[in-house]
Amino acid sequence: MLAGHYTTALIANQKFPKGTLLYFLIVSQLQDLLWFAFHYLGLEPTGPSDAFNATLSNMTVNMLYSHDLIPQIAWMTIAFIFGRVVFKSTKIGLVGAALLVGHFVLDFFSGHPHHIFGEETHAVGLGLYASNVYLAIAIEAIFCVGALWYFFREDVINGKLRTSKNKAAIISVFVYGIVFMLMIATNSLRDILGLPEFDLGFNTNVPTLIFTYVGMIACLNYFVPKYKMDSLGA
Repeated sequence: MLAGHYTTALIANQKFPKGTLLYFLIVSQLQDLLWFAFHYLGLEPTGPSDAFNATLSNMTVNMLYSHDLIPQIAWMTIAFIFGRVVFKSTKIGLVGAALLVGHFVLDFFSGHPHHIFGEETHAVGLGLYASNVYLAIAIEAIFCVGALWYFFREDVINGKLRTSKNKAAIISVFVYGIVFMLMIATNSLRDILGLPEFDLGFNTNVPTLIFTYVGMIACLNYFVPKYKMDSLGA
């Protein structure tokens, strides 16, 4: 799951504004951000080797340290300690840890297959990216719609006024995430654009993913705080 994780960060920040939105956004995607780092460290190499041949369904990676079940204990602890120390709030630390758990749970339904610890151990998740990628994307799209509906409804209840333009900007970030996944679900960029074989000089589509993740974080961190309080409802 890609876009769906960010909706959990928006709701967490809405319910616990003492923590910053940026903290919640990063923690909600910490496993994927760690995956990118571990890819370049050689711990979780990602294929195919040609970025233009990569799709969601043919992507190969053993997410041993970033996504397998046992390492989640370490990442939850780090998220909790960071939230507790930086925001001086045990509650924020617990929310950060809960977002880590939420990431793992959402990936169970829509994501790559994960394991207890290593590919030789029991699989934890449906692994729909490999077996039925369009169903995985549909699950994510439905989750995003429901979560965003709840988020905007709670804004109204709390007296937060957003312009139609602001709502459209926030929604467009998630639409982009879903469309991006649909584009690379089973068709590579080489197939879509009819590109010839050539060496890009870098491995896999990880740089493209990094650009997408960082771009979505930056856009949400910019647009989500742009609201006004209703003086009558505040």
